[in-house]
Amino acid sequence: MTGPAGGGGGDLASRASGPIQSGPAVLVPHDPQWAPLAAEGLTELRRALAPLVDVSACTFDHIGSTAVPGLAAKASIDLQVLAPALPEPTALDAALAPLGWVPAPGSRPDSPGVFRDIPAPGDTEPEEVWAKRLFASSNPARPAILHLRLSASPFGRRTVAFRDRLRADPDLRASYEELKRQLAAAHAGDPDYDDYTRGKTAFIRAATAR
Repeated sequence: MTGPAGGGGGDLASRASGPIQSGPAVLVPHDPQWAPLAAEGLTELRRALAPLVDVSACTFDHIGSTAVPGLAAKASIDLQVLAPALPEPTALDAALAPLGWVPAPGSRPDSPGVFRDIPAPGDTEPEEVWAKRLFASSNPARPAILHLRLSASPFGRRTVAFRDRLRADPDLRASYEELKRQLAAAHAGDPDYDDYTRGKTAFIRAATAR
C-alpha cells in the first residue's frame, strides 16, 4: 500500500468507487501477499486515526483466516483496531474515507457484527462493550473489512486469541478449514455469506474457551 492517510490511498483500500461486493463464501488458497498488504493497511489506519484517538493505547491486528499461513480463506483481508473509545461516527467516517474505507451496513438487517458483536453464553460484560463499527474497502479488486472495536471488548480479544491458536495448532487449523469448506458448499447458493459466518460461531467459541 502507498500514500499517507488523507492522501491517495493504497492497494488495500483505495479511492476506487463501486458497490461493496457480496455473495457466497468462496475459499481460495492462502496468499503470502495478504500479510504485507494487511501490515500496510494497518500503518495507514494508525496515521488516519491519530487525530481522533490515542493510537498508543490502541491495538492494530490482521485477523481472520487470511492472517493464518496455510489456511484457505475468502480473499478478503480482515483488519481490527481496538480503541479505548469509539470515535464520533461522523469524524471517524471522514478520517477513513480518503483511504477508501466506507461504512458497511451489512447484507441484511440482522447481519452479525455490524454495529454490535453478539455475546457468548455466560458473558457478563456490560452492553456497551459490544459496540463496534464495520467498514469495507471500496476497491473491489482488493476486498477488505475493518472492524473497529473497544479495547474492553471480549469479542475483540477472542478474535486475536483464535488467530493465534490457529497459527499454533495444525490439527485445529485443519479442522477449521474442513468446517469452512463444508459451510461454503452448504451455502454456495446464498446471496451473501452471513449464514456461512454464523455456522462457524460454535467452533470459534469452543476454541477460544479452552
